Amino acid sequence: PLAVCGAASCWGLPPWHSGLGSQGSGSDPWGQRRRVAARAEASGCEADLQSDPEEILNQLEESGLFRGDEQLLAQLRLLAAEGVHPLDALRGVQQEDPRDPMLQSFDVAGIARYIQDQQCQNIVVLCGAGISTSAGIPDFRTPGSGLYDNLQRFNLTEPESIFNLDFFQKEPGPFYELCRDLWPGHYEPTIGHHFIRLLETKGLLRRCYTQNIDSLERQAGVSPEKIVAAHGNMDEAHVVGTQRFVEVDELRQAIFAGEKGWRALAATHGGLVKPSVVMFGEDLPDRFWDLQEDDLRKCDLMIVIGTSLVVEPFASLVGKASPTAPRLLINREPS
Repeated sequence: PLAVCGAASCWGLPPWHSGLGSQGSGSDPWGQRRRVAARAEASGCEADLQSDPEEILNQLEESGLFRGDEQLLAQLRLLAAEGVHPLDALRGVQQEDPRDPMLQSFDVAGIARYIQDQQCQNIVVLCGAGISTSAGIPDFRTPGSGLYDNLQRFNLTEPESIFNLDFFQKEPGPFYELCRDLWPGHYEPTIGHHFIRLLETKGLLRRCYTQNIDSLERQAGVSPEKIVAAHGNMDEAHVVGTQRFVEVDELRQAIFAGEKGWRALAATHGGLVKPSVVMFGEDLPDRFWDLQEDDLRKCDLMIVIGTSLVVEPFASLVGKASPTAPRLLINREPS
């Protein structure tokens, strides 16, 4: 499916989360969210922002506030896990004033005409695992075929543990084995990656923000300065807990040598060595934070490809783009 928004009000969202503005149940999702916010305030919960977020959400759920909008409740629980209090989240929900359509038609032809008529030169692309699935790399969350559904061989208590820094330091083997499977060179860029290269060749691309660690954007020929690898990649390697970099080819040889290899590498460098992939418990690269404000302020078109837009802070980029920039979403299913 392909979705096009001709004005920012389609995704006019609080900066910390794009999901609260997504289509929910009923014909007026914004009205439903405003009613929930008003009733939450009237319930007396507003007076105590220090209360445990889960207790607040349970209280509001029991009162029936989310009946008919269970998606909003699920999104508020995700935000609470990120440290955003549900009452703050509800208070931030508001509807933007409608804007005049900026596209002649809400389809690919309308986007192409917009690029030509507006002489776009600052297109920002956001891409996720879905852009690489046709290369043979599984995404994370698709039931049955997704990566998280196919990690049984590692006997993990939960699949996300394979990207958890604490777990890696205790049990590095599963992550190293996964790195061996996904190491750059095993897969070829898809037509989606070459499309991003084409945007750069035509002088239209401002930046490509990618959640992927497969480096297929660079392999397709996109210039490194045009790429922000928000979750890192395997182009560099370092000793965990230090700023000491290790030649990535040295890590590659150790990983492909198996447990004996990566243990010897750790002994050589005084600690586990891992590719510069961002794990749970690690900060995103400085480049992600340093470039986004100016990139999104100057963005004249945003193209989102193959991402569920549920992982923060990457998902919030959608709501930070210029209010006048149309958004094009290319996904297998709605986000």
